[in-house]
Amino acid sequence: MANLKELRGRIKSVSSTMQITSAMKMVSAAKLSKAQDAIQSMRPYSEKLTDLLQSLSASLEGDQASLYSEQREIKNVLIVSIASNRGLAGAFNSNIIKTSKRLVEEKYSDKKVSFLTIGKKVDDIVAKQYAVVRNNNEIFDDLSFANAEVIAQQLMDDFTTGTYDKIVIVYNQFVNAATQKVTEEQFLPIEEVETEEVANTSLDYIFEPSKEEIVEQLIPKSLKVQFFKALSDSFASEHGARMTAMHKATDNATELRDSLKLVYNKARQASITNEILEIVGGAEALNN
Repeated sequence: MANLKELRGRIKSVSSTMQITSAMKMVSAAKLSKAQDAIQSMRPYSEKLTDLLQSLSASLEGDQASLYSEQREIKNVLIVSIASNRGLAGAFNSNIIKTSKRLVEEKYSDKKVSFLTIGKKVDDIVAKQYAVVRNNNEIFDDLSFANAEVIAQQLMDDFTTGTYDKIVIVYNQFVNAATQKVTEEQFLPIEEVETEEVANTSLDYIFEPSKEEIVEQLIPKSLKVQFFKALSDSFASEHGARMTAMHKATDNATELRDSLKLVYNKARQASITNEILEIVGGAEALNN
């Protein structure tokens, strides 16, 4: 059994750790509330806009289709891996890294794959094994649509110039504070809607301006909104994962502290009992 001094040191250390994890939990909870409101209000708009443009693009005839819908032979693939700059968030970062590696080794094993990383945690690991063309780790220091659209525009330019034939985004989709879903989403080219689906949903609309002009103007905006949504999803998921992880860590630290206090009290009681026995034994020896 450890001596009393060692037990006191361990109890103090665990108590300090518990204070830190509790503080981190409260900080993440405060940030999560704002991030959750932002993504929940943005998601319906983004999804509806994407569905609308997919339907319009699918209804256009061959030569009228947008450059962003061009389907070509896939030789070069860019994977955009979105994680976080900080750890202590459970499996949040490791899930993104595992999914990114799986895409390279299984789905795109016969393609030339490059990475664009967002988040120091994924950049540190991926850069050791694969080609990282650039990273944008600073985006989470000031997450805004203006900053996100700059990165989205770079991706769109890379696709239209033929640098990459396919761009995929890997990120954590926010479900709730305790649940995050790893999502693999095709960014470019724009996925085509099945002809039957278009036929079932299409109505005789009159477009002003023309359908082609609407698609040409709205597709870049839609892609930027889609990319910003992925970043916002990941941001909310990060704080949800960290809040949950720190909550569990605080509970574990509390349990460990209580257990150590029990051991300490038993050791202290045994020590006092031994001292009393020694005193009584000494007194009896003097009397004899």
